[in-house]
Amino acid sequence: MTGRITRRASLAAFGAAAALGFAATVTAQAQDTKTFALVQINQQALFFNQMNEGAQQAADAAGIDLVIFNANNDPAEQNNAIETYIQQGVGGLAVVAIDVNGIMPAVQQAEAAGIPVVAIDAILPEGPQKAQIGVDNAKAGADMGAFFLDYIEKNMDGKAKIGIVGALNSFIQNVRQEGFESKIKDAGGVTVAGVVDGRNIQDVALSAAENLITANPDLTAIYATGEPALVGAIAAVESQGRQDSIKIFGWDLTAQAIKGIDEGFVAAVVQQDPAAMGAAAVQSLKAINEGGSVAAVVSVPITIVTGANVDPYRSVFQ
Repeated sequence: MTGRITRRASLAAFGAAAALGFAATVTAQAQDTKTFALVQINQQALFFNQMNEGAQQAADAAGIDLVIFNANNDPAEQNNAIETYIQQGVGGLAVVAIDVNGIMPAVQQAEAAGIPVVAIDAILPEGPQKAQIGVDNAKAGADMGAFFLDYIEKNMDGKAKIGIVGALNSFIQNVRQEGFESKIKDAGGVTVAGVVDGRNIQDVALSAAENLITANPDLTAIYATGEPALVGAIAAVESQGRQDSIKIFGWDLTAQAIKGIDEGFVAAVVQQDPAAMGAAAVQSLKAINEGGSVAAVVSVPITIVTGANVDPYRSVFQ
């Protein structure tokens, strides 16, 4: 596997075992402690790292051994990791899927092996997973659309030409895009320049956003559907010196986003609580292992962050 498995305890020893193709098995490590596995998308985005931290803190509090797999944006690596964890007999799997359809055979294999699976953030199709943990992305996208319309009415004479930096390989970000578009589609004074694909990779999103701005010199707003898209859009606006003429609306705070809010060209950011998502996944798997039941949908609230309410988040993103 090219992906990485990390753990807070015995990191170096386990990393060496992982490099040898999982030579040391989770089953052997978990003789005295229940082991859960979190199959992650990447460790580039702060969002996913915060999710990992929340999961790890919940695991530590519950006396559970947590293994975190970094797929480096490769859906095949996620499937391989799940199959390996099934062989090793983990007590539960939390999955942040890249390919929500492609991962389902592995999820079904886990179910057949008696291993409970919960999904975080990315919404899986109907299947044997025990819970879906995350935000209502369609509603949150629509909420940001409503905020955008109110913002341009108050600050831009009710007119805007907006482009979208999305991630077309991400089901969840497509839902956010659709929720936003559904809210603004009938608004007078709003023109949609189009959608560019940032592929949930920061450098790709930067290039896509730059191309969007270059192709639309009269662009006045950007909606970014995830952290890499938002960071890429911010960098593109800065590189082209358009801070005075383009307002950015997006998802998931970072230090760059807070700087943009302070400078006035990032208007608003949907902030999730990824640490709470990670913690909820571990707690759900623990409840299932103890014979309990969990809600099919575990909703985690969002906040739309602006210059008026950004201060409490500063210490998190320093």
